[in-house]
This record gives sequence, C-alpha cells and structure tokens, in this order.
Amino acid sequence: MKNYRFTPAFTMLELVFVIMILGIVASIGTEMVVKVYESYIVQRAEHRASVQTELSATQIANRLSSAIPGTVYRIRTNNTYEPIESDFPGTTGDDYKGIQWVSADTDSFSATTVPGWSGFCDVDNSTQDSLSTPGSNLSLTNTIISTLSNGKSIADAAVYFPSERFGQGISGITGNTIISLDNNVSRIVEHYKLAWTSYAIVVEGGDLFLYYNFAPTPAIPVGNIRSLLMEDVSTFKFKGAGRTIRFKICKEENIGDSTVAACKEKAVF
Repeated sequence: MKNYRFTPAFTMLELVFVIMILGIVASIGTEMVVKVYESYIVQRAEHRASVQTELSATQIANRLSSAIPGTVYRIRTNNTYEPIESDFPGTTGDDYKGIQWVSADTDSFSATTVPGWSGFCDVDNSTQDSLSTPGSNLSLTNTIISTLSNGKSIADAAVYFPSERFGQGISGITGNTIISLDNNVSRIVEHYKLAWTSYAIVVEGGDLFLYYNFAPTPAIPVGNIRSLLMEDVSTFKFKGAGRTIRFKICKEENIGDSTVAACKEKAVF
C-alpha cells in the first residue's frame, strides 16, 4: 500500500491575491519609471536651453563691450534705425528685431605688446588729413584686418574721435605711425578708436544671428555675412541708458507636446 505525502502549496485564492499584488506593484513601478523619465527629459531640455542661452548672451556681451559709444542703434522690423538711447516712440518691443553697432578693433589693438593702433594722437604733429599716432604698428593692424575680414585693409577702416557718432574714413597709412584720412577734419583730439567692421544681432525666423564684416558706419544695411547664434529664440529685448545697454534673451526647447524656456539678462557698460 502506497503512502502519499501532501506538501503545502498555494490555494487558488492565494494565487489570485499574489497576482493582484504583483500587478499593483508593477503598475506603480511603471508609473514611477515614466515619471522619472519625464523628469529627466524636462531637466535635460532646461539644462540645454540654459547653457545655449548663457553662451549666446556671453558672446553678445563680449561683442557689445567693444561698441564705440554713440554708434549703437535699434533695428525696427521695417529696417529703419533709431539710436538705442532714444525714447521708444510709442512702440513695443515687438516692433524691433535687433541692434547694430560699430566695434572698435580690439584684435589688432591687443595682438602684441606694441598695439596695432595706440589710440593716441600727437596733436602737434597731426594735420587735418593726417594723424600722427605714436606707439602704433599700423602695418600689423593692416595685416590683422586683412586676415580677419578675408581681404579688407586698413583703408576700409575708420577713425572715431570721442563724442562723434560718425567716423573719419582712412585713405591709407605711411609707415607704422601715420594715418591718412579721406577728408579734412575740423577737430583733432588726443584720443581715438579705430574700427573696421560693424556688428548686428538680429532675430530672423525665430533664430538669432550675428552679422559682421560690413562697413564701420552706423545705421547702414547689415550685409549678408552672418553666423547663427541660437535657434528657437522666443524673446530678445534690449534698452540703452547712457553708456549702459541691457538685453534679455530667451530660448524655447520643445519636449513633445509642451515647451520649456530659459532666459538670460546682462548689462554691458
């Protein structure tokens, strides 16, 4: 006669309860994983937008720091220009698409221990059409301008005296310390700045562009040489007061059916 040994096991009811508990745990775990992933996507988008906005704002601030006072203009959407320090004529920020300025040539100024242009005039040895600028290495300036501009020369540059909104054209150089001017000037002072290019920051099609390598003259068309600073720009606002310029840029990042945004604001003196 066989002896049967019964081993304890789950009853059907217990199995049902176990399956239900496992299902509940699985659903909670899946929801947690989805939330963690969604949080990661949002944080990644916010970080990317913040980094790109900071880099663009820093580049704009660095460029603006070399702006010659009096040459910074607002660009309206109809491509007209207004001095940035002037009052807004009953318009809103949406009526403007960018700013433009003439930049001092900091590249050749600080290239070597002997600057390309010293920024000082010997008034006694200068004339109405010729500036004596001791301590300069104008041949170096000419070489650097040609290299950076893809073929221009110091003859494409301009001299700006303090408190002048428009510069004096250059016809050439003599040696390393004499700048010949296109026209006679009525007043020569001890300090000057040399510029060979203007810059413009413009929003076009929702993207932010830097225009460069066009004539060092305020409030002229920006040309067609540009580089992309940032895509999907939702805000670019700016205001001038005295010699201070404040600007704010915001960038959007799409994450499925929604967006996140990051903004940076800087002041340039």
